[in-house]
Amino acid sequence: MENGQAPMISIVIPVHNAQAYIEETVQSVLAQTVQDFELLLVEDGSKDASAEKLKELAAKDARIRFFTNGEPHGACHARNLGIREAKGRYLAFLDADDLWLPQKLERSLARLQETDGAFLFTAYEFGDQDAKGTGKIVQVPEQLTYRQALPRTIIFTSTVVFDLTKLKKEQIFMPEITSEDTATWWNILRSGVTAYGLDENLVVYRRAGKSLSSNKLEAIRRIWILYRKNEKLGILPSLYYTCGWAVRAVARRL
Repeated sequence: MENGQAPMISIVIPVHNAQAYIEETVQSVLAQTVQDFELLLVEDGSKDASAEKLKELAAKDARIRFFTNGEPHGACHARNLGIREAKGRYLAFLDADDLWLPQKLERSLARLQETDGAFLFTAYEFGDQDAKGTGKIVQVPEQLTYRQALPRTIIFTSTVVFDLTKLKKEQIFMPEITSEDTATWWNILRSGVTAYGLDENLVVYRRAGKSLSSNKLEAIRRIWILYRKNEKLGILPSLYYTCGWAVRAVARRL
């Protein structure tokens, strides 16, 4: 931000018990080739020293803004707080333990401007607990419509960028349900928006031990609930899409 002007892009990071990772994640933002941004760190009732670390980081750079939920309400609530406070034309999400490569913002914005799109996502690489890339890169298609997105949860939260001149903030607010990120992408795409993919690996997805997404039975249950309750699909379409999702989910991890 210069001369009090609004930043070009707002970056929202929800933080819950991420003391061990958050400084490295923030450094990956500060190292971006695009520097016209604001970074909104939203602390969500952490039991570790995350809040103190966030305050320390915010004190070092005027572009970093610190917020807190006080009590833990979940990542969707923290992201929604950040969305409400965002001042930039563009909005990006980054999880507290993931990393961006230096050209992530530059290449994402270039692709959005090239397509005149409202919604962009990129390829990403699975990393180990130290965020060292494993070589397993998830490739993404050039574009994705609602129907194309239903059988494949290929849009990863830390890769997305939105143009807030083309989407209202209300369209991006996340519902308080499991798999709230996927539900949000589908809600946006269902409105007729097309998501544009940038098939360049610009994000490292840290997989630090067992996570919700690593529990296969739980993941199947969550996707089934999304099809039945959020998308209100019948049993047969839900079975069809769940099978397609399962095949693709396994393939991403092989």
